[in-house]
Amino acid sequence: MQERGGTILVTGGCGFIGTHLCHALVNAGQKLRVLDDLSTGKAAGLPHSADLILGDVADADAVATAMQGVDGVVHLAAIASVEKCNNAWVASHRTNLTGSLTVMQAARDVAPVPVPVVWASSAAIYGAARSLPISERVQGAPQSPYGADKLASELHGAAAAEVFGLASTALRFFNVYGPGQDPHSPYSGVISIFADRLARGDDIIINGDGQQTRDFVYVGDVVQALDAALDRLIRRRRLGAEAQFDAVNVCTGRAVTVTMLAETLRELTGSTGTIAYGPARNGDIRDSVGDAARMQRLLGIRAQTRLEEGLRALIQAAPEKIAQNG
Repeated sequence: MQERGGTILVTGGCGFIGTHLCHALVNAGQKLRVLDDLSTGKAAGLPHSADLILGDVADADAVATAMQGVDGVVHLAAIASVEKCNNAWVASHRTNLTGSLTVMQAARDVAPVPVPVVWASSAAIYGAARSLPISERVQGAPQSPYGADKLASELHGAAAAEVFGLASTALRFFNVYGPGQDPHSPYSGVISIFADRLARGDDIIINGDGQQTRDFVYVGDVVQALDAALDRLIRRRRLGAEAQFDAVNVCTGRAVTVTMLAETLRELTGSTGTIAYGPARNGDIRDSVGDAARMQRLLGIRAQTRLEEGLRALIQAAPEKIAQNG
């Protein structure tokens, strides 16, 4: 964590990634403000020193109020469930795209020099990329409303740098996991769901043949990327650098099959549950592995947490202690 002074605004700070980020910022001595409507997050997870404003990220008045006097913004508020975005198309669009524009507009208007914004984009913008690993040069071809809204936010970010002088960085998260993910939430990834079922000794079913690959990145490494991107933008603003928009993958660059993931979790939990296979889901992307070179070059960091190490931390921090079932 950087020592930068001032106040940082985190939208969606009560969510899974947001809670980890907020604790890391406060532990580093950062003054913190959070805007969250608590539709999925929990206020109890925030550091006590955080200033929580209850509000909707697409509400211009609430965002403008939260933006007053801040030195930088990390925008995480979103409806992150692809399935929910499919089922609530317009409502999720309001949060995911209108919310991003509302944050950018407030950041533009709050000070003579716009406040820099780092926000959560997604590997979902790539769709089914034909070449691996996926670099930022790959043209976006989303296959879901969620991915489409994230890509549209990036297009607005690029336009905002050109037209309004708003500096921003979109971090394209791959499959984020770690302690604090609720396995019973529709927003949870496959890791927390598998870990919970195996911990109970239940069987798990993998959709498809299990050889599909993903790039699983630990939440602590994601927090490091958010902090590095924010620090870079704040320093550039103080130096009077020209505003620019950047998009950066946040990933490990390592492919893990879903079967390999399941087997590792079963070993770590000592579970007696079995691994079975079912029909592949319609529209499921076969392979998604990121190129981490730009993250290392632009932000000066790399995702260092090995999968087994991250899974062990998730298991040990589970709300219901995962015991050996063997």
